[in-house]
Amino acid sequence: MVTGAAGMLGADLTALLAGEGEDVAALSRRDLDLCDPSAVREAVRTAKPDVVVNCAAWTAVDEAETREREALAVNGDAVRPLAAACAGHGVTLVHLSTDYVFDGTARTPYAEDEPVNPVNAYGRTKAAGERAVLRHGGYVVRTAWLYGAHGPNFARTMIRLAAGGDPVHVVDDQHGQPTWTADLAAQIVRLVRASPAPGVYHGTNAGQTTWYGYAREIFRLLGADPDRVRPTSSRDFPRPARRPAYGVLGHQAWGRAGLTPMRDWREALRDAWPRIAGSGEL
Repeated sequence: MVTGAAGMLGADLTALLAGEGEDVAALSRRDLDLCDPSAVREAVRTAKPDVVVNCAAWTAVDEAETREREALAVNGDAVRPLAAACAGHGVTLVHLSTDYVFDGTARTPYAEDEPVNPVNAYGRTKAAGERAVLRHGGYVVRTAWLYGAHGPNFARTMIRLAAGGDPVHVVDDQHGQPTWTADLAAQIVRLVRASPAPGVYHGTNAGQTTWYGYAREIFRLLGADPDRVRPTSSRDFPRPARRPAYGVLGHQAWGRAGLTPMRDWREALRDAWPRIAGSGEL
């Protein structure tokens, strides 16, 4: 069972599983209201899945600053009955979380067992969901900077802006890991099939860059002049929600589980390029 199946990651995960002959219940928000505990319990009871992957989330980071209660209802409160229902029926739960559970003050990649300390409402709500999953023995997969063929994302925005002739100003003081949803979907499948010890795993492509460095790589792949991308500071683009300056995630847990971490973000972006650049209206 995949919740949030209409989103970028959910769509790629559903397609991958179906292509491998798995029986998949792909549930969008219209199919299942995660904020209805009785509906969640009934869905798990009647579908009898072996695995639930919860890709559903409130992802409007800035809106969460003024609507934290609503964001918490999806990212935190709704996860508790889902985790309890899965545990009660012997179902493996994989829950997607975020680098925003960290405060961004580190200078080396965050380990999976690093204490969380979110600096914005979105991060607080996702941390609440993590606690519920871990309490019931599930898997938390933290990810970041997702891009894919099935929704709006930074890569597609840069492709659109590159079509113009103006300089594009992008912040160079936020560090992270661009992550292809198809790579993450495959890593989730490997995790479930290997069935290592439950806990936290970091599902990001390897390496690190800034939004500025990421944008320049996109321009290069387009054949556009990367020097049209100009570095700037987050202070020049104030947003309602504070962004962690450093959200790079470490991948030690994969090795302990006998699994290989995800590949470098540049290699992934090159392989993703035909699907991203040719994925329809930008």
